[in-house]
Amino acid sequence: MFRVGIVGCGNIFPMHAYPVSELSCTELVAVCDNKEDRAKEKAQELGCKYYTDYKEMIDKENLDVVHICTPHYMHPLIAIYAAEKKVSVLTEKPMSIKLEDAEKMINAAEDNNVTLGVIFQNRYNKGSQLVKKTLESGELGKIITGKLSVTWDRSDEYYSNSDWKGTWDKEGGGVIIDQAIHTMDLMRWFIDSEIEYVDANISNRAHEIIEVEDSAEGVIKYKNGVHTGFYAINYYGYDAPVEIEIYCENGIASMVADKATIKFNDGRTLIADQDPNEVFNYGNVKSYWGVSHVKQIKNYYDSLANGTKPEITGEEAYKTQKMICAIYDGGKEQKRIMF
Repeated sequence: MFRVGIVGCGNIFPMHAYPVSELSCTELVAVCDNKEDRAKEKAQELGCKYYTDYKEMIDKENLDVVHICTPHYMHPLIAIYAAEKKVSVLTEKPMSIKLEDAEKMINAAEDNNVTLGVIFQNRYNKGSQLVKKTLESGELGKIITGKLSVTWDRSDEYYSNSDWKGTWDKEGGGVIIDQAIHTMDLMRWFIDSEIEYVDANISNRAHEIIEVEDSAEGVIKYKNGVHTGFYAINYYGYDAPVEIEIYCENGIASMVADKATIKFNDGRTLIADQDPNEVFNYGNVKSYWGVSHVKQIKNYYDSLANGTKPEITGEEAYKTQKMICAIYDGGKEQKRIMF
């Protein structure tokens, strides 16, 4: 049994706590939040201890793994502290705000022989898996180009209800690092090539009270010659389905929300979507959360049990982190960032 603690009892907490409570190889022994009422409530709900100081929890509970579900700027602080105490880490995205902090997280895990995993659960959606598998098979031929769009709604009220969102020093950005990062990660994973350069624009066009960007667009050039374009805003009227399209020699692979459609030039079509019968109860949360968190968390613990690396390691997530940081560096300085 792996002894597990979770730091952060906010919105994403149930996506970690309930899978950990259900897996046969894990025991949720403690949760932590700097707001004591929230930590106490979740501990009572799940039948475990609670703390308001993550260091105290890690020091006292003889943990094997800590899950990090905190504001972005805390991820490296907790991950490095845990690693130095010989505790493995599974953190929510993004790894960090600064690229050098992501490097420190990887080094701390390696130096202390513990496992660092990073959540990018959308890779486990059935549609994502179909696109990846078909591209890898070579059936679609050479990738020519790709595009993605994320047009969601995050109101000023959404930001005013948070003490960390909408800030450079705590969230590290806006629509890119928070809302679009999953779709950006999928595209990079699909293209499966090192990046040559990022050329991006960022701006705040529709929000009154935030420091960070609410719109971003640009191009990512990969070393295999593929250009991909991206467009992201979080001042749209609702959370429209994200869209990805990859134009290839032998057809087009597209995703709208979780549904993938692959149309070959010879007339064949492949489709994959979420299975309505494949469900998981995360407690009292919005129903749109699927089972992909469960799948990634299970993969992480299977890898620990087998002495292998999880599918999404710190090193793998670092590739996306570097891309995200380049969008911000280039957008702020209004210049192309070469890799």
